[in-house]
Formats: sequence, C-alpha cells, structure tokens
Amino acid sequence: MERIETVVIGAGVIGLACAKILAESRREVIVLEAADSIGSETSSRNSEVIHAGIYYPKDSLKARFCVAGKAALYDYCDTHGIPYRRCGKLIVATTPQEESALSEIVQKAKNNGVMDLKYLTAEQAMALEPALFCTNALLSPSTGIIDSHALMQAYQGDAESCGAMIVCNSPVLGGRRDGQGIILSIGGADPMELCANEVIIAAGLHSQTVARAIDGIPTSTIPGQYFCKGNYFITAARSPFQRLIYPVPAQAGLGVHVTIDMAGGLRFGPDTEWIDGLADPNLYDVDPDRAQAFYAAVRRYYPALPDGVLSPGYSGIRPKLSPPGSTADDFQIDGSQTHTVPGLICLYGMESPGLTASLAIARHVQGLLAQPQ
Repeated sequence: MERIETVVIGAGVIGLACAKILAESRREVIVLEAADSIGSETSSRNSEVIHAGIYYPKDSLKARFCVAGKAALYDYCDTHGIPYRRCGKLIVATTPQEESALSEIVQKAKNNGVMDLKYLTAEQAMALEPALFCTNALLSPSTGIIDSHALMQAYQGDAESCGAMIVCNSPVLGGRRDGQGIILSIGGADPMELCANEVIIAAGLHSQTVARAIDGIPTSTIPGQYFCKGNYFITAARSPFQRLIYPVPAQAGLGVHVTIDMAGGLRFGPDTEWIDGLADPNLYDVDPDRAQAFYAAVRRYYPALPDGVLSPGYSGIRPKLSPPGSTADDFQIDGSQTHTVPGLICLYGMESPGLTASLAIARHVQGLLAQPQ
C-alpha cells in the first residue's frame, strides 16, 4: 500500500488552495479529483466575483474568511498576474420598502470590518450608471471580478512547484482509519488503496457523500446535504454597466444580479432552483422558459433591457447544509476535535464566498492540522 503525508480530496478552488498552502509548508501532498479536470463544478460555475464580506452574520466563518480572503486574493492576483478588476458594485433598492434593508446591510458590513460602503441617492447612483433605476443604493468599492480558471491554474502551479501532485479521474470510494493513518479506497482506471497521515475533504457538492463513506467519522457530525441550482442567462450586447448591480439580497442567494466578465460581457443570475440530487444527466442545462422570470427581475433595476436578448448561459449548484426556507448557512469546517479522527479535516457547505475566501480557508485548515490531535 502506498503511503502519503497529506491527501486533499477535491481539486476545486478551495482544494487547490489547500494543496498550495500545505505543499508550501513542505508537506508531501496529493490531490485526488473525481472528474477529468480541475474545478469543473461549483468553482467554475459561478459569478466570478471577489466579494467584499458584506452580508454575512458577525463572527461567522463566511464573514471572517471572506474579509481576510479578499485582501489575500487581491495581493495574490497582483503578484501572480491573475486577471481581475476591482470594478465595485451597487446594491440597489427599487422600492421605498427595500430602502430599510440597505441600512441593515451597512451595519452587517461594519460588524464584519467592512467600512467602505457608501450611501448613494438615486440621482448619484444613476449618474454613475445611466442605465440603472433605483430609489437608493450602496456602493461597495472593494468588490471585484476575477478569472476563476486562471486563479485555479495558479494555485495548481504553486502546489506542483512545491512537489504536490494533482490526480484526476480518481474518485475516493471509501476509507477507514487504523493505527497507520487514514486508508482511502480510490477508484478509476487503476484502483488502489492509499494511506495518509492527513486528509482534507474539500469535495464541494460531494463532501458529505465522501465523509459518509469513511468508516470512523460519526454520522452525527455530517451535516445535511441540499442542492440549490443557480441559472445564468447571457446576452451578446456589451454591458451598459461599469459596475456589478445587485438587488437587495434574497433568502437563498443574493438575487438575480448583473455581473460582467473579464471581456466586458454581460450576464444575469443566478436565480434559485432547489433540486433533489445530482443524478440528472441534464443537470446543468438551463431551461429557456426561465428567461421570463429573469426579464421581470432584472427590469426592476434595468428597465431598458430589450425583449428577446436573453439566452441560456450556464448554471451552477450551491452545496447547502439546510433545506429551503431555512436561515442562511455558514461554512462548516470540522477537525478532530469535532469528529475524533486524527488528521482529518472536513469542509462542508463551501458555496459563495468560497472563491474569495479560498486562501483564508486554506490557512485555517493548515492551522487546524497544527493543533494537537
């Protein structure tokens, strides 16, 4: 049986960030990815936004890691040539009833150490963005956009330059703990068993499935597993906006918003579609009929959106820990003090702002591994 010091399960943006940080600490690292390429699920099916850390409850993991991760990510982009734009975003109220939510957002942001939000009158906001309609707005100057694929490739390159290996088409089918470490059963073209001193489950949508397959992890510590699909529509027109435009947040997400890609293209989304599982072969298809709801949502703040311009774009799935109607989830990161398995770190519910927070999450994982087991 092969032995390795550290295994990261999952080569999404957080798994790759963990591999980078752990390999740079002189660990021997292998990343096991079930798919045939890195970052093919949640990490590449999102809005590619660098979030400011505005919305999350005070002292939550999302708040802490988003704010710290944002600063680390901008620095990393500057030193590694990752394409990004600190374009800013407007959070807009479109009715007087929504205006009270803006003051609540400002207070949440201050609680999280985000002090740069600015109130704008309707006139000020619409002077910045002439295509916009709103009754009031907040400007978040530290929000940005990023090329997520370039970021993941940079994390992979850093990890590999320190000796890490990324192995695709290698699903983890199960595992068990024994006196030697954690023994993983790996499928694929060449099935094998691998014994690791440390294992980080960063499998995104599949983290709970992997955890349940490893004997020794108490099932009581594994959270619920729910899936919220977000659909995006695109248009061939160039964006009339220079900044991202977000409505007042919705319950399961941040509402159908306007984002801009690094080429200046315009996209709208995501919406909220709860799904039962991941088995549907057409899982990521976008139903063209959902466009009508998009027109209605977007025209609240972009009334000049023409008829017939929206086309199905892409979709992504948020790994949720609670069912529809529940309050917003936090990240769940469990070390041995929670599940009693030495050397094992389980990451659950790694949805937005996971990309922004990726470096901060990876450093937290490194810290947990350094604690007495």
